[in-house]
Amino acid sequence: SPGPFIVFFEWNKSDITPEAGSILDNAVTQYQNCGNARVMLAGFTDTSGTPKYNIGLSQRRADSVRAYITAHGIPDGVVSTQAFGEDPTKLRVQTADGVREVQNRRVEITYGPGSGQ
Repeated sequence: SPGPFIVFFEWNKSDITPEAGSILDNAVTQYQNCGNARVMLAGFTDTSGTPKYNIGLSQRRADSVRAYITAHGIPDGVVSTQAFGEDPTKLRVQTADGVREVQNRRVEITYGPGSGQ
């Protein structure tokens, strides 16, 4: 499966929870069937916090996922990250500005050509 695999984060956090670790373990296992495909990690936040802060937070989330999956067998050289912050066109759940929504605090992992689009 090329994904996407989605892991969620606590508010204002970028650490990997046990639940996220389980999803990432599955993503690493599935990667073994992808023949060294490219891996795209897209980081997102909810709409609480400033846009500038949220870009940094979404990058930290993508970097945490990158560290986890490369420590578990995916070669670092095939992994790319992109930080979207609170991009309103990419919210899983549409909310007003300033709303804490767990579904929007995430990193999406996709494999293969066109990943992360």
